[in-house]
Amino acid sequence: MKPGIVRGDSPLLLAQPHGGTDIPEAILARLNSHGLERADTDWHIGRLYADLVDDVSIVSTPIHRYVIDANRDPADQSLYPGQNTTSLCPTTTFDGTEIYLPGQAPSTDEIRQRQHQYHQPYHDALRDELERIRQKHGYVILYDCHSIRSLVPYLFDGRLPDFNIGTNGGSSCDASLEAAVQQICAAADGYTAVTNGRFKGGWTTRHYGTPEQGCHAIQMELAQRRYMQESPPWSYDETLAAGLRQQLARVLAEIQYLY
Repeated sequence: MKPGIVRGDSPLLLAQPHGGTDIPEAILARLNSHGLERADTDWHIGRLYADLVDDVSIVSTPIHRYVIDANRDPADQSLYPGQNTTSLCPTTTFDGTEIYLPGQAPSTDEIRQRQHQYHQPYHDALRDELERIRQKHGYVILYDCHSIRSLVPYLFDGRLPDFNIGTNGGSSCDASLEAAVQQICAAADGYTAVTNGRFKGGWTTRHYGTPEQGCHAIQMELAQRRYMQESPPWSYDETLAAGLRQQLARVLAEIQYLY
């Protein structure tokens, strides 16, 4: 279960840490019905972003976030202290419901092993691609692709805006990149947008976002209602997705050669 890597020639890299649905059989057998549902997947994220612009690089993982969350600090430090969230190896859903059968949650040793087997290879691949692109262009733009259900009371109040832009309070990228994405999303007819709201960027954005060293990182958390059914069977909606893809294509085209 190696990371997926697509190498492009442009300065833009799309990271997709939560689109995978693979769960090894030994772990799958320990999940309860809530875990088996895989409700917290970034469903269809690869399909949603496919072929929006040419020459982009993509790094993804086939592993489901219930095995290990590739967008969490490997030391398992909370990204949002004082707020409900999930851990490096989640034991609950985004609704706070247990996902393991009684007594089957991973031990500290198992979490360490999963980090070595699944989390580290994804970030090794991501780091290598970022450096390859930075060496080629003198800079790199890391765009972290995410999506989530619109209503998750355990994590946030009310209904989530359609576009949730995260730059860790403006520190993970140059201000011009943040402004370019904000402008397109705010102007998108019929869509809502917020910057550094409930989602300010995960570990990927915060860890790699070093604009002073030429790595500009930005996270886009999309409300799933804008392109799919937010309940089982989690179906992709071609009509809804077409409108969202048009807006995303504008974003990527604008930032791809921003510098």
